[in-house]
Amino acid sequence: MITFLSGGTGTPKLIRGMRAYVDDREIAVVVNTAEDIWLSGNHLSPDIDTVLYLFAGILNTETWWGIRGDTFLTHEELLRLGEEEYIAVGDLDRAAHIARAAMLNRGLSLTSATARLASSMGVRARVLPMTDMPVATWVQTDAGPLHFQEYWVKYRGKRNITGVMRRSEEPPQATREVLDAIRSSDAVIIGPSNPITSIGPILGCEGVRDALKKQDVISVSPFIGNEPVSGPAKALMEASGYEPNSAGMQRLYEDFCDIVVQDIRDPVRIEGSVQLDTIMSNKEKSIQLAGEIISLVTQK
Repeated sequence: MITFLSGGTGTPKLIRGMRAYVDDREIAVVVNTAEDIWLSGNHLSPDIDTVLYLFAGILNTETWWGIRGDTFLTHEELLRLGEEEYIAVGDLDRAAHIARAAMLNRGLSLTSATARLASSMGVRARVLPMTDMPVATWVQTDAGPLHFQEYWVKYRGKRNITGVMRRSEEPPQATREVLDAIRSSDAVIIGPSNPITSIGPILGCEGVRDALKKQDVISVSPFIGNEPVSGPAKALMEASGYEPNSAGMQRLYEDFCDIVVQDIRDPVRIEGSVQLDTIMSNKEKSIQLAGEIISLVTQK
C-alpha cells in the first residue's frame, strides 16, 4: 500500500498518475483539513473534496477543484441576495458540503463523514482526514489575521503576510486510521504540495512525525529555484522562517524524509536528491513521474 500526505493541487496530480500503477484499494490519502471552513451554513473541506472527486472520476482537472461541468446557480443567487459567499461553490459541489455538514451536526466524526461520502461516490481508496478535531490555518497580514481561505481566495493572496498560525482548541491528534495507514504502508509519498499550509498541518498532528520516522518517505519538492510551481508557498515559507526553495522544504522534513525528489530544472541542489521532471502539465506527465517514483519505492 502507498500512503500519500496531500493538500492543494500538487499531490492530487501525482495521485492521478499513481493510479496507473497502483490499484485504488492499495492507496491511502491523509488529507489536510486545516483549510476547512463553514461557508453559507455548510462544511467546505476543499482538500478532502479534491481527492474524493479525483477518485470518483468527476474532478474538474482544469481548475483542480470542484466538479467537472458544475453550475453555479445557487452561488450566483446568494450573491444577488446580498450574501458574501467569497468562494464560488458549484451546485453539485455544494451538495457534498450540505451532506457533510448534516453528518457532522448529527455527531459523526469527520473521518466517518468522509467515509460515507466516499462510499456514496464509489471511491475505493482510503481518504482520511488528518484529524477529527477542528483546526484552522490563519495568516497574520497587513489587514490583520485572516483565515487562509480569506487570504488566498477572498484577497487572492494580495496581502503581505508576516506569520502563519494554526488555531485549535486543543493540540490536534492524528486519528487512529491515519497512523495505521502510515505504519502499514510500503512507502509514504509527500507530493509537491505547499509545505506550510498543505503538509505542515498534517505533520502538526500528534503521532504523525513519529510514525513517519519509522517509514520510507519520499517527498517531491514544489519549488524550482526560489519560486513554487504554483500557489503562495513562497510567501508562506518566508513568513515561517524558511527559504522558499527545496532546501527550505528539506529542513521542514529532514527528521523523517529518506528521499527528496527535485525538478530537473531546479538550480538549488540538495545532496543525495533525485532529479526528475516534476511538472505534471497533463495526465501523461503525471503517469511518467508516478512511474519513476514507484521505481524509487521498489529499489528501497
